Amino acid sequence: MFDLIQKAANSHKKPQVVDVRSGDTVRVHQKIKEGTKERVQIFEGVVIRTDRKDSATSRMTVRKITSGVGVEKSFLLHSPAVLKIEITKRSKVRRNYLTYLRARSGKSARLTAVDFDRAAVNDVRDLEAEKAELEAKEAAAAEAEAKAAEKAKEEAELEAKQKAVEDAHKENS
Repeated sequence: MFDLIQKAANSHKKPQVVDVRSGDTVRVHQKIKEGTKERVQIFEGVVIRTDRKDSATSRMTVRKITSGVGVEKSFLLHSPAVLKIEITKRSKVRRNYLTYLRARSGKSARLTAVDFDRAAVNDVRDLEAEKAELEAKEAAAAEAEAKAAEKAKEEAELEAKQKAVEDAHKENS
């Protein structure tokens, strides 16, 4: 029974996810739907908590200071709404939960940076996402082509009408 549940949960996991740790400064690209429109919102901040690393419900909590107010947002790593996670800075920390940063401000809230290979860490290829993006681009191109053809047809009809009016005007003169 447990194996069946595990199999169902793992079917929703992304093939590869960036190895995010507490203390990392990340940029999370999240898909947001507003009515019929979709856009990508980027949330950049420090990861103060990571939970359930290898699970389908693995998540991280990201904190940033906006206009002097601390804002925290939790992201499910395997969520389809999370398009991409970039690690911009890696810091030296000794804890998994950095909730003590909530009480700190200014220089005391800074973390010591550690050198890391940014390109190697952020190199995660999600073939399904790339395929979906390519299909979306092709659909948009086909839609634009259809609109252009429709516009050309309308212009041809207008020119035909104009020519008919000019011919009728010449006959009346």
